[in-house]
Amino acid sequence: MDNFTLRDGTLHAEDVSLPAIADAVGTPVYVYSTATLERHVHVFRDAVAGLGKGEPLVAFAVKANPNKAVLATLARAGMGADVVSGGELYRALDAGMDPNKVVFSGVGKTADEMAQALNAGIGQFNIESEPELDMLSAVATRLGKVAQIAIRVNPDVIAGTHAKISTGGKENKFGIDYHAAPAAYAHAASLPGIRVRGVAVHIGSQLTDLLPLEAAFGRVGALIRDLRAAGHDITHADLGGGLGVPYDPARPLPPSPAEYGAMVARATAGWDARLMFEPGRLIVANAGVLVSRVIRVKQGATAPFVVVDAAMNDLLRPSLYDAYHDIRAVTPTGERAVTNIVGPVCETGDTFALGREMDVVAADDLVAFMTAGAYGATMASTYNSRALVPEVLVAGDRFAVVRERPPIEALAQADRLPPWL
Repeated sequence: MDNFTLRDGTLHAEDVSLPAIADAVGTPVYVYSTATLERHVHVFRDAVAGLGKGEPLVAFAVKANPNKAVLATLARAGMGADVVSGGELYRALDAGMDPNKVVFSGVGKTADEMAQALNAGIGQFNIESEPELDMLSAVATRLGKVAQIAIRVNPDVIAGTHAKISTGGKENKFGIDYHAAPAAYAHAASLPGIRVRGVAVHIGSQLTDLLPLEAAFGRVGALIRDLRAAGHDITHADLGGGLGVPYDPARPLPPSPAEYGAMVARATAGWDARLMFEPGRLIVANAGVLVSRVIRVKQGATAPFVVVDAAMNDLLRPSLYDAYHDIRAVTPTGERAVTNIVGPVCETGDTFALGREMDVVAADDLVAFMTAGAYGATMASTYNSRALVPEVLVAGDRFAVVRERPPIEALAQADRLPPWL
């Protein structure tokens, strides 16, 4: 569910019309709905409430949308943060996230990032290799700190999602091989500055089938039993994120948070551990749209090309993953046609849809790329010397720019000429 609806024939974000935002801020522009963010938090938390030992920790995957206003909204709703870099850690804390609710994941944590996280007092490191364990032990010992850790295990479960966002196969770079995990835990227990407390798993993103998740959780449960039998005090189980969202309205709906929660209840029965979750896309995807203006309509060999002012550098997912986004006219007339939707960047890959039936639009009309709140602005670049897209947060009948569009002059002035030029 989202809060982007037609009112008097025009698409609104909550109580604000998208044309009003486009006129005030320009296009392209990302627009986020506070009401949708808050609703998704409550729906997910309700779905996992009462599972495991104590209150589950729901830590938002910051990589999905690191905007400070978005993070502050989620922090106010009680969410923690799953971070994968020192920059994401800084953003999460700066937005008001509780350090004790922060989980630091990722395969490439540096010593400086580890020190930053230890000094901030984060709740947990998710460790992905034995060399990382050794580095964290050395950093923690030097600082006189103790790092609470879970080891991320790779259960060799294929998620059934796009290859570039599948993370649980044995050839993926993430985690420690399931069969090597007992030795890794024994090594961790021998290290100074390390407190072993949990097991972590994450098999991929945009999952539309619960069976791979349930299979992975089954392997985690067996590992927890074996680790406890070996003397390890396993008190936490981080089940990651990955639950999919509906991008294409013509396709079946993914499992709901309630269905996911029921599966987790079955899979984790008897674990006697505090459960942790890392939803990202599920919280923010449907809470955002990318508003773009049609530059012109160009007739193609078989269908017209609708050229919009948003490009692959603003919304990379279609080019990177062949990802689908529903594209709607902001003020639809009811007329439909088969068109190609493309951006202005000089790449054939700057294509959002080919042969797509959609609302008929003309030059200067506005279109909205739906379900764009996750992996949208955060993956943007300045390719073709295009300015980064601004971001706007709506709350009821109010809106505010929460990231400005930087002037092109600032982009050029960041370059420096060497002394010989």
